[in-house]
Amino acid sequence: MATVRAAARASSPAAGWAGSGQAATAPRVGSVDAVTRFGLVAVVVLLFAISGGMLWLVGYNYDGLTGNPATKIHPSTYLLVLVFAWRACTFGNPVGYMVAVADRRPASTLMAVISIMLLVVVIARQRPGMAGMIDTFVTPALLVMMLGEDDDKTFVRMQTVVHAIMTVNALLALFEFATKTLIFPYRLDGVVFMADLRSTALQGHPLSNATVTSIYVLALLSGSKSLSMPLRLGLIGLQFAALVAFGGRSAMVLTVVLGGCYLLIQGLRGLRTGRVNLLGAALGLILAALVPVVIVLAASYGFFDALLERFVSDSGSANARVEMFDLFQHFDLRDLIIGPDIDLIESLRRISGLEQGIENPIIRLILYQGAFFTLLLFVGFALFMHEVARRCHSGIWLTMLGWLILLNTSESLASKTTLMTKFVVIALVLYRPAVMQRRVAQGARR
Repeated sequence: MATVRAAARASSPAAGWAGSGQAATAPRVGSVDAVTRFGLVAVVVLLFAISGGMLWLVGYNYDGLTGNPATKIHPSTYLLVLVFAWRACTFGNPVGYMVAVADRRPASTLMAVISIMLLVVVIARQRPGMAGMIDTFVTPALLVMMLGEDDDKTFVRMQTVVHAIMTVNALLALFEFATKTLIFPYRLDGVVFMADLRSTALQGHPLSNATVTSIYVLALLSGSKSLSMPLRLGLIGLQFAALVAFGGRSAMVLTVVLGGCYLLIQGLRGLRTGRVNLLGAALGLILAALVPVVIVLAASYGFFDALLERFVSDSGSANARVEMFDLFQHFDLRDLIIGPDIDLIESLRRISGLEQGIENPIIRLILYQGAFFTLLLFVGFALFMHEVARRCHSGIWLTMLGWLILLNTSESLASKTTLMTKFVVIALVLYRPAVMQRRVAQGARR
């Protein structure tokens, strides 16, 4: 039997690349070095804590249209590439490492390859979205490939970082809401949108904040099993209050509807099985009794005024989602397949009153890149999401459903964004399978 296993290892693709002097044909579980571990955690810190508004303060024009092209890529992406290069070198055979991680995460590798291929096409055709292909698609794929080594210490530290930064993000949002002062306002080429006083906190744009916060709340409901129930409830309450400060209508409605349905399903399941946590039930009753008091106090301080204003006045957002479909009538089938003329699209967009953009990723990708390239990205994205979901426990369906719905309420993946990388981190870190959680606990006891 040992001989058979040795022969199988010798015949594997990774073994051929690793060479005869390599002790292991693939990165071993738990074999991540300290520099790689620290680098991956630092990537998550930069990703969640550094916004375009912060970068502008140090002369890094990330969100703008002008300036050095190198500044259009987020610092976390640069750091991730450096960590990947370091890990490949310390593995002993860089090519062998790349083959090994590609074999372990094939869908992530496919999406990275498709994105890089489309990046070359975008540059050759002189179309917008070069940096978007890197930050939006390549970065999350590369991160999933590196996290495929399943280093427990890395995941534990990432989990702590995510909870800490999201808590600070919510507190900062509520501070900005109460003081009407934005600490790191969203800027476009240095220009602050003074008419929009919605909180920007650490994530930059209010809608990006709302999307990430909504995903995090859903993850606290069906994931984050390592946290105690009182702590999870406290974080959920804090994050939902921050959602009001961010003003994302779609995110608020989706969080309430999906979160409420999930709690109802879990409650009915608990009653049907007869296994009811008495402490949790008592805590739930206490919180339910306090809800009216909290609502009255919040209303007296004007907390819901901004929320009502967002639902009454949407700055033309709902109309934009209708007008964008009328753009298709100006192009023939050939233009839609390969991508219409950019100048014509920009003119029609402004004439149609879509100055804020085309608020649907599929529609925007078809118009700016063509249906053929959109289909390639969609296939890569679908396989990538399936691969991420397979690495999580069953509760991921709630957050995955919320994520897919929220994607279609704005430009999201059709423009430069770090949202997918943040979703990947939240999913893989907070939905760690139970067997992995037990292994972490055993390691901590030792």
